Amino acid sequence: MTDLPELTLFNSLTRQMEPFQPVHEGEARVYTCGPTVYNYPHIGNMRAYVFADILGRTLSHRGLKLTHVINITDVGHLTDDGDDGEDKMEKMAAQKAQSIWDIARHYTQAYWDDIKALNIRQPAHWSIATDYVEQMIDFAKEIAPRHCYELESGLYFDVSTVADYGRLARAVTEEGEGRIEAVQGKRNAADFAIWRKTPAGEKRQMEWDSPWGPGAPGWHLECSVMSGKLLGFPFDIHTGGIDHREIHHPNEIAQNQAFCCAGGLDVPGNSGAKVWMHNNFLVERSGKMSKSSGEFLRLQLLIDKGYHPLGYRMMCLQAHYRSELEFSWDGLSAALTRLKRMIMAAERLKDIEAGTPAHPKLAPMIATFEKALAEDLNTPIALTALEDVLAAKKVDPAAKRAVVEMMDQVFGLGLFETGRADLRLRPLTAEISEEEIEETLVQRKDARANKDFATSDALRDELAGKGVEVMDGDPLGWEWKLG
Repeated sequence: MTDLPELTLFNSLTRQMEPFQPVHEGEARVYTCGPTVYNYPHIGNMRAYVFADILGRTLSHRGLKLTHVINITDVGHLTDDGDDGEDKMEKMAAQKAQSIWDIARHYTQAYWDDIKALNIRQPAHWSIATDYVEQMIDFAKEIAPRHCYELESGLYFDVSTVADYGRLARAVTEEGEGRIEAVQGKRNAADFAIWRKTPAGEKRQMEWDSPWGPGAPGWHLECSVMSGKLLGFPFDIHTGGIDHREIHHPNEIAQNQAFCCAGGLDVPGNSGAKVWMHNNFLVERSGKMSKSSGEFLRLQLLIDKGYHPLGYRMMCLQAHYRSELEFSWDGLSAALTRLKRMIMAAERLKDIEAGTPAHPKLAPMIATFEKALAEDLNTPIALTALEDVLAAKKVDPAAKRAVVEMMDQVFGLGLFETGRADLRLRPLTAEISEEEIEETLVQRKDARANKDFATSDALRDELAGKGVEVMDGDPLGWEWKLG
């Protein structure tokens, strides 16, 4: 696709837009920080994977061979994202009185279920942290003589031994690393554990022998090892949520520099990846985005309330990935309505065989779409181009079908796989079945056809009493929804 505009991406490391130049010609190698599987992911967590999916789909759209890795952290992540607190996995296993391995399996599968529901493509590799512990020990042994020191609690990385530590976070002072635990004996406030020793007299469910005693790897070590093993240093792009930009990713970068004997970060590839990309937060004003609250917003809650998960995907696409996105139920409903309009327009093309996308009227819309994607994945603008294609009149249907297919390959909205009935609001708590609703609506339509408006109104009231809102005259043609 030599006629496409040059792809430029915002590099968090340099804080500027940069043309994307693959490390290996014709390939794109991407690593995404995955979940710590101690609990269900909340919808803010899932925004990171929608973003990474759009990035991957865009790279594939541009003809690059994509190798995408997402890790699963099942060991080593503490309750504070710095170096403080308990191991999240061990803590949840104790609370649930279950094996830590069972906890990991359960929440990994829950995360994978959300990935599928949001139509996120499978990566080339799911890298499970506990599958790489021996490689982590080898990595630590390699860098320890020049960059690490041992304390009673573990093996620590001395951040003063690498150039430009903290540049990603712009945290170059000790005050900037205030969230990291003050461990007795640390040389610098920002030094972090790459191996945590099991305290004397204790036994972890997950621990391994190492040159520094039995214990477990640090959270930061895992991503350095798995990204390097599966993608090779330097690889193209490292993604994650903006919260990782402050501690986790700077520590990962420091380890990568140490392992590769690389210089400073004026050369971005020395960080392990040429480009670091971070999506912004999903903001929810009621405070139900925090897992510590016990009840928090997860995708299954949206589904239980009757919202199709692709409505949330649409909601994410409506904002630029680097912008904060505010969640509200009204906003989700609006995104679902917009998706419904697209699917209804696409239904007219379902039986059309795709032809060539070349058509004079569609060319400006394709250009808008490609330009928006090329400018740091500007999905809000790109979505308007898709809507313009769907609304275009007097256009060869085969060409129109081809363009919609091409655009939806990037958006992943399933326009030709999802029907408008799939998007009806159907809360899990509804006491009336869809079949009952449809039967009553048939009776009501017959009554209206016979001008028996008393019966028609009575049937409408009957449905309303069971939580069904009949939507007469709605231009979207929803016919009904469950409240």
